[in-house]
Amino acid sequence: MSQARYTGKLKKWNPERGFGFVVADDGGQDIFVHITAFPRDGLQPAEGESLSFEVEPDRSGKRSAVRVHRPGSSPHEPAHRPKLATGRSARTSDKSSFASTLISLALIVAVGWFAYSRYANRVVQTEAAAQAVKPPTSAPAPVSLFESPQPAPASFTCDGRKYCSQMTSCEEAKRFLKNCPGMEMDGDNDGIPCEQQLCTGG
Repeated sequence: MSQARYTGKLKKWNPERGFGFVVADDGGQDIFVHITAFPRDGLQPAEGESLSFEVEPDRSGKRSAVRVHRPGSSPHEPAHRPKLATGRSARTSDKSSFASTLISLALIVAVGWFAYSRYANRVVQTEAAAQAVKPPTSAPAPVSLFESPQPAPASFTCDGRKYCSQMTSCEEAKRFLKNCPGMEMDGDNDGIPCEQQLCTGG
């Protein structure tokens, strides 16, 4: 035979000690209720909330509310409520979460390093292949015995000299006249500088 079921409200509740009192909608005295009588739905009991419950005597013979359900919850839900995670169990949960985060970060770093290593190796291989197919640099043409070697253009700079008395050779005077503005070495403007001092042969 099924047990009579009542509807009512949670009149008082002590969250620190985990018990309180319910009262039926049709009146009557307050009935003791323990947290283990509530459904295992993760919700804390709250004063004034509507409930349905059965009544049975406890070990001392006092009436207690058992198999408490909230409106809309399954009546076949287990009545025993697990203890809240406190103390060591809460710290263990936090440690597990931190360890999982560290493992995830380590995996991300490992995958990133592997991808970077693959990329670096591919770059090195590409550069080596490009060097292998690069044509050899041609040897410089031999200097004729009848031509005086010219200094590299990169070594020539206009250093402010502009008179024949400052030149050391005809070739140097010609380079300055050709490349530097404001020269005072070609009086007749025929393109031959220092005709009286250095370039006497024309």
